[in-house]
Amino acid sequence: MKHVIVVGGGASGMAAAIAAGRGGCKVTLLEKNEKLGKKIYITGKGRCNFTNGAPIEDFFPMVMSNPKFLYSAFYTLTNQDVMDFMESHGTPWKEERGQRIFPVSDRASDVTHALKTALDAYKVKICLHTEVTGIVVEDGRVVGVQTADGMKRADAVILCTGGLSYPTTGSTGDGHHFAKELGLKVTELRPALVPFNCMESYIPKMQGLSLKNVSLSLYVDGRKKPVYQDFGEMMFTHFGITGPLVLSASSRVGKHLTGGDGALKGFIDLKPALDHDKLNQRLLRIIEEAPNKQFSNFYDKLLPKAMIPVMIELTGIAPELKLNSITKEMRETILQYLKAFPLTVTGTRGFKEAIVTQGGISVKEIDPSTMEVKKYPGLYAAGELLDLDALTGGFNLQIAFSTGDLAGRSIAE
Repeated sequence: MKHVIVVGGGASGMAAAIAAGRGGCKVTLLEKNEKLGKKIYITGKGRCNFTNGAPIEDFFPMVMSNPKFLYSAFYTLTNQDVMDFMESHGTPWKEERGQRIFPVSDRASDVTHALKTALDAYKVKICLHTEVTGIVVEDGRVVGVQTADGMKRADAVILCTGGLSYPTTGSTGDGHHFAKELGLKVTELRPALVPFNCMESYIPKMQGLSLKNVSLSLYVDGRKKPVYQDFGEMMFTHFGITGPLVLSASSRVGKHLTGGDGALKGFIDLKPALDHDKLNQRLLRIIEEAPNKQFSNFYDKLLPKAMIPVMIELTGIAPELKLNSITKEMRETILQYLKAFPLTVTGTRGFKEAIVTQGGISVKEIDPSTMEVKKYPGLYAAGELLDLDALTGGFNLQIAFSTGDLAGRSIAE
């Protein structure tokens, strides 16, 4: 019977241990925390969006880094397989907006419970409070791991130590450190799916304000083409901006913020459904309907209340000015701010607030059909430790489950 050691008890580690156990291996799962699945508990605000209901071929465009690498993994363990697994292990699921899949209970702990039930069924030995300090190699082959309690031998080792996001859950880059010690390439590590810091002093004045159906465009200074442009929902905070639109943007523009391009110029189109002329007609109607109203009341039907004082300040138009005194130039200024509300993104909130890590062990080091490290027989890697990340919607957990499962399955076969 093959003995497999899995390092890390997160989503990919548990999936790997289950697959190896199901395949008849003797499995030991080593986790340095006091419990398994610590990051799962905080996923999706504690509700755990564990996969997506879209057809599996629609997952690839949602993967930001190395989507082609995931063909074998995604088709070996599909999203439907994950949903069936949860259902059969006592966690029924439901589908929400964007085809996001959650436990019916809205409790992330139920996802961990389903995985733990399977680990117990396959008699996986779980060692908590056990930190791995190194990988043991003999004659070019991995034969075990080093822990504080000494060496533990195995026929195969699966590294599932995660990335750097939410370091309080134990994601402190251990696997990247092991990989570098073995001479494997680790690509630049960046926080992804993370809020942005903004420079402007008027942003915190709108703290807590959510905008729906707006368009966000981000530009590297001096370039005419945006590096990111999309439509959706976002929110102002005391430090900058967050929300689905912003988190997606961070996965696409992180390299610009860390690569020396400096700050990014941002513009929010507050009325994307109306072009310049249609919006101008609407402004003229507002003026015609109440010509003696003061400018301080001009935005009442156009903008959320919290945004109005900021817009009045930015346009530089006196609040007491009567609407019938608004000139064509003033109207152009108003249009400009409605169609391109300005902000400056100075950076991200870092790994402490990042949902995932972008970068990791280069996929060129890994066999995509087995998840084995090419240079070291007996060593496998899976999950966020690898240079794989996706947008929000359950895709990152599917990457973890699919790659972990493929590693465990490959060893068993």
